Amino acid sequence: MSFHAPTPLEWREAAQKALKDRPIESLMHLDADQLVTRPLYAAATGVQPIFAPRPSDSEGRAWDLRTLVEGDDPEAVNAAVLTDLQEGAASVVLKGRVLADSTALGRALEGVALELAPVALDAGIDGSDAADALAVAAKGSPRAQLRFHMDPVSAFAQAGGSPRPVEDHLAQAAETAARHAGVYPEASFFMASGRAAHEAGGSAAQELAFAAASAVAHAKAAVAAGMPVEAALTGTVVGLSVDAEYFDSLAKLRAMRLIWSSLTKAFGVETPAVIEARSSRRMLSARDPWPNLLRLTAAGFAGAVGGADAVLLDGFTRASGRSDAFARRQARNTQLVLMEEANLGRVDDPAAGSWYLDARTRDLAEAGWAEFQMIEAEGGLVEALKGSVIQPRIARARAVREAALANGAAQIIGVTKYVDADVRSAPVEATEAAPSAVERVCEPLTSIRFAAAFEEAGQ
Repeated sequence: MSFHAPTPLEWREAAQKALKDRPIESLMHLDADQLVTRPLYAAATGVQPIFAPRPSDSEGRAWDLRTLVEGDDPEAVNAAVLTDLQEGAASVVLKGRVLADSTALGRALEGVALELAPVALDAGIDGSDAADALAVAAKGSPRAQLRFHMDPVSAFAQAGGSPRPVEDHLAQAAETAARHAGVYPEASFFMASGRAAHEAGGSAAQELAFAAASAVAHAKAAVAAGMPVEAALTGTVVGLSVDAEYFDSLAKLRAMRLIWSSLTKAFGVETPAVIEARSSRRMLSARDPWPNLLRLTAAGFAGAVGGADAVLLDGFTRASGRSDAFARRQARNTQLVLMEEANLGRVDDPAAGSWYLDARTRDLAEAGWAEFQMIEAEGGLVEALKGSVIQPRIARARAVREAALANGAAQIIGVTKYVDADVRSAPVEATEAAPSAVERVCEPLTSIRFAAAFEEAGQ
């Protein structure tokens, strides 16, 4: 049996009839990047097909199921790491005072086979010192899967300053990478993350541009420290956020691969992007954390379908404090269901062939590249931050989202819609101590939560 496929003209006539007095243009949506989402996409609209899969599987799995373990006590961190790895995680990110020295970090990694389970760091401005500690803990094993994730630029952007000039921190990170590259050939060194822009309320294109500009800043510093540019780019992981708006999130991941291809070719190198997708924290609710489980599932879906190499989901209580064992278990099991029961990784690029998603991917890639060129024209990411070029643009994107939430055009389930009057609390562990204050040299990209204003108003 065959069905009649309506032509775009037939669809338009039917839509116009259903809309009655409203113009068909009312179905179009303009986002914070001034990109238009149309109501209909088809071959007739001139969409160019895109294929942007992840470059390879992760040891037989579709992607690297990564977990975050935050803590200060080495023994407690060790127990959490071993539990996560035994219960389905493939790799871990460590954060907290446990990264302060090699002795504590070595105790935290007792019993972890670093040749099999990648260990990544989230040490902020102290990334070089933490990288040295991890290098010592790995005991010179050439097959150790170390992910140093040094990212002084994001730490600088979020704080609006740094203990020493950020250029010194960049140079130190590059020298640390060059020093460990020969001993640990399987390691990656830099995290070129756009999450600082996202968590401050930035748009998708702004996040893509921030990540691309961060990659350039780290690559140039690495070359100055004596690393070949190919080694610097191969040793860079791109960090992006994924949230409950899964179509835009997965299109953003696919767009990053297009941007990365253009960026590396400009350096005379062709190497695929390695993308770590982390769930957005700006989307989380604190007063009622349980709907976060739905948001995190949507984010995990976006990471998987969008082709991230590694996906990390926060615990559903992370808006209130560090995730406890139950919250980490939920985050881990959410990915296991997506991977092993929903089988989301069985197709290389599930979004390929969708006229809408291919068009959205192309639009985000072009908008992100334009933002990236603007940053580079200012002298690079550090100079653009110091000159307050990026911050006002992100503030305008944040205002667009806040206005949509205020007038009801956008909703947060459990916060602005379907609010549960009888909220069940969930336990969290103590939040980490606030970082030491630094002298500000630019406006910081302060992380926000869109639900916070509504939660405070409802108290």
